[in-house]
Amino acid sequence: MKKSFKSRKKLKTAGTCLAIVAGGIVGLHAQSMEQLQKENEEMHKRLDALEDMMKKEGLLPSGKAAPKFVSALSDITLSGFVTASYFHDTSDPPGGISPGYLWNRHNNSFSLNKVKLTLASKPVESNGDHFEAGFRTSLIFGQDAPIVNSGSGITGFDVLREAYVDLNIPIGTGLNVKAGELISLLNYESGDGGAVNDNFSQGFQWFFTGNGPAAGVQVGYNVCEQVDLKFRVQNGLYAGPVDNNSSKTLVGAIGIHPTKSLWFSLIGWGGREDSFIQSVWGGSLLAGWQATEQLHFGTELDYFDFYNGTGVTPAGNSDVWSTGLWAAYDFTKQVGLAVRGEFLSDKNGADISGGALGFGNPPGTGQDLASVAVTLNYRPLPSIKVQPEVRYDHSSYSKAFGTENHRVLVGAGVSYLF
Repeated sequence: MKKSFKSRKKLKTAGTCLAIVAGGIVGLHAQSMEQLQKENEEMHKRLDALEDMMKKEGLLPSGKAAPKFVSALSDITLSGFVTASYFHDTSDPPGGISPGYLWNRHNNSFSLNKVKLTLASKPVESNGDHFEAGFRTSLIFGQDAPIVNSGSGITGFDVLREAYVDLNIPIGTGLNVKAGELISLLNYESGDGGAVNDNFSQGFQWFFTGNGPAAGVQVGYNVCEQVDLKFRVQNGLYAGPVDNNSSKTLVGAIGIHPTKSLWFSLIGWGGREDSFIQSVWGGSLLAGWQATEQLHFGTELDYFDFYNGTGVTPAGNSDVWSTGLWAAYDFTKQVGLAVRGEFLSDKNGADISGGALGFGNPPGTGQDLASVAVTLNYRPLPSIKVQPEVRYDHSSYSKAFGTENHRVLVGAGVSYLF
């Protein structure tokens, strides 16, 4: 009994101590909560005063809704790639420069081809309900920059590939308007080279029967799910960011998508140039077909009519035409094979002559170009693309490639995409 009494006494004492401690904690907690609430009220007063001052100074709108700066930034994306390569030209061109070859013109040289950075808002969707606005800007640095960018040598445009404002005007299904420096509509291949294309090197068609970026305004409209229209007014087909005359070049395109796996683009253009030719008009057909999940094809057919007045060689009208075919097959998600074949005819030397991309035949001396490229595409990671390539070029001009009219190019390129 004595032992039981002593135990009860100890428990009572311990309970009393716990009650005192708990009461102290509750008291401290209540005091802390009261102090915290007071500090919060003071902080809110300071914030309200700061917000009133910013509204008064015009730094914030006076309405209830403030701009969502973080949300706006989250809608802007940064993407791009880095491409490097090494190639050997069996013709051993004089001076080490391979005429007409893109993207590794310096023979037996490691090249940093491109560093591309693209800053863009989320894509503007065509709709007939409300206005939308966006933008896109791409910069390219590296060895290829003078060829792919909008205006090499023009202050402010050396590294600019494209830059435009993108608008949707709610008329019909939505009128899409782009204004600024726009990439060509003419080419099947992208000027981004191996980072985007199935072949690493760029085809002759991309340069000689295509055109670079140019400043202008484009209006697009989706007639229905299968047909879309584009109409562009720009400085010139070859003028780039700054016009060289008071005339403008018109470009129109009809996009046809009969099925999800098949597409066509019919393109026409015409205008005064006053560059290496006085005026040009022509048309192109671009098409692509995803035959199976692993196999796809592409084609490009071009016709140009160049015109020069008297006193210029070649004078009068000069026809230039080209045709190309692409085929690519993915054996696995990591390994694929691509083939490109093309043919260009410039019988009067109006386009592929006079030092254009290093070709030495003078204007008035024409040539035909044929090329076949076979490229292995290896993607060990989604962000890495390795492209060993073998290419054969032939010309009807006896000294097109230095001292020869044919050559073989062997090498590889690698791209990291982000």
